[in-house]
Order: sequence, then C-alpha cells, then structure tokens
Amino acid sequence: MAGGQERILRRRIKSVQSTKKITKAMELIAASRIVKAQARVAAARPYSDQITEVIRNLAAAGAASSNPLLVPRDEIRTVGYVVVTADRGLAGGYNSNVIRAAERDLQARRAEGKEYSLILVGKKAANYFRFRGYTIDAQFAGFSDAPTYENAREVAREVMQRYRDGSIDHVELAYTQFRSVATQRVEVRRFLPLEAAAITEGAVTGPQADYEFEPAPGAILDEIVPRYVESRLFAAFLDAAASEHAARQRAMKSATDNADELIKVLVRQMNRARQDSITTEIIEIASGAEALAQSASGESDLLRDRIEDPDLFRHFHRDLDRRAHPHSEEHQR
Repeated sequence: MAGGQERILRRRIKSVQSTKKITKAMELIAASRIVKAQARVAAARPYSDQITEVIRNLAAAGAASSNPLLVPRDEIRTVGYVVVTADRGLAGGYNSNVIRAAERDLQARRAEGKEYSLILVGKKAANYFRFRGYTIDAQFAGFSDAPTYENAREVAREVMQRYRDGSIDHVELAYTQFRSVATQRVEVRRFLPLEAAAITEGAVTGPQADYEFEPAPGAILDEIVPRYVESRLFAAFLDAAASEHAARQRAMKSATDNADELIKVLVRQMNRARQDSITTEIIEIASGAEALAQSASGESDLLRDRIEDPDLFRHFHRDLDRRAHPHSEEHQR
C-alpha cells in the first residue's frame, strides 16, 4: 500500500514540475513583452501630443466645426460600449475586471431606459457577452497583445460610422490603463463625442505663435478629428496590451510560486510514505528471518507448547480431588 502511494505521489510531483516549467516560461515571456509594450506606448505618445496640439491651435484660430464627433446629442437613446479585453486567458483578473466594469455601467444605463450597443475587442469579451445573451453589434479579435495603428483605425471607423448615422448617441470606452508594472486601473470613460476639456487640457499658457491655415481652420479640423479619435483608441489599445502582459506576468509568477509550495508538500508526503514502506519491509524481513531460524533449530513456540501440554495442570487437579473427597483417601489406606 505504501509503495503504491509513493508511486502516485511521484507521478503528481512530475506533473506539477511540468506545469511549473510552463508557468515559468510564460512569466519570462510576459516580462519581456512588457518592456516592448512600454516602448510602444512611449513611441506613440509624441504623435498623440502633436495631433492634440494641432487641434488646440485650430480652436485658438477660431475653427468652428459642425462635425458630429464634436457635438453632443440633445437626447441619448442608445449608448455604445467599446470593451477592450484580451484574446487569451491566464492573466489573473485582467479580463474579468474590464468586463465587470463595462457590464455594471451598461446595466445602470439600461435601468435609465437607454438601449445599448456592444463593440467588442478581444475574444474574452465576445465570449462573455455572447454567453450572457447580450446583442453584439461588432467584434474584433486577434491583436490584443500586439495591436497596430491599422487595428485601431478599423475599430475607430466602425465606431465613428455608427455614431454618425445615429445608431449610437454616446460612446463609452472600457479598457485597462497602464500606469506601471505593478499598477493598472480599469477605466470606463467617454469616447464620443469628444470632450473639449480633454483636447484643451494641458494647453500651454502665455504667448504663443500665430498660425495661418490653408484651407480654413474648420475644414482642417474636420479632417483632423477622425485622426484624433484613432490616436486615442490606439493609445487605449497599447495601454491594454501592456496591462495584459503585466497581469499575465503576475499570474504566472503566482502560479510558479504555488507550484513550488505544492512540490514541497508532495515531496514531504512521498518521503513519509517511503519511510512507512521501508519500516514495513524491515518488519517483514525480521519476522521472516525469525521464522526461518526457529524452523532450522527445531524449536517451537514455547508459550503454545506449555498451554497445549495435557499434564500442565495435573497437580492442580489432584489437589482439588483430595480436598473434595478426604474420606475416600483414608478408606483407600
């Protein structure tokens, strides 16, 4: 029994060790991808800053635009949600946190009597909302860990088209903002219409250069605004990708540490089972050797011999008979 238990524990230890190798490799891969994702976030920031600065200058030059991407709707009947998740799991609570935040806001809007429209990025969001019976208007997948600007342009085109034709009156963007390797925060923020405060935020105060625009500032603004929407979405995709890798690294490190602890427990149990097996074998060998020694010398079990001897209690029985029939003994004399 002990030997069988030892074999079972050996198999379990090998299985956990194999799993540990996988989680350790995934941890190292995620760590290397975090560095690349951070570099991409830093590389995309100058473009976003410059296009924002151009819009500020156009606004300062008196650009007035009737672009629907800038004008809030008088009545909001349908709220669109762009939910950015990963295509894969094994990233701790990364996907579930974004999905819960988006669903919570969606349910609050439905309680107000508003309709919803889901535009999902990542397989995890699509699988969740489909399983829950929600209506999905568009979904995109296959680029969550390494998004490109073309991916952001494709999604932004779908969102802007639905907003322009009136299918959606307001758009919320749900994603994970990357702050550091140890800190990421889920954000559900307004995406469309664009907020004037978000564009003018961080504007330089004091004397500034005066620009002359050709064509008119309003016409340029109509061309720049869609690029600004794409750049904002691309920045969210890059933040989400970096957050995904950071969450996966932490999850795999935790899994590796748990595998180490489990291996220690299983090794301890295996050693105990081995000791029990060795002790049992020693007892069996000693008992067998004793039996062989007794068989070779012709000796038998002394206690059994004495108990089974028919004359063992003959003196005791004689004394009892003498006490019970004292006259019979005298008569015999």
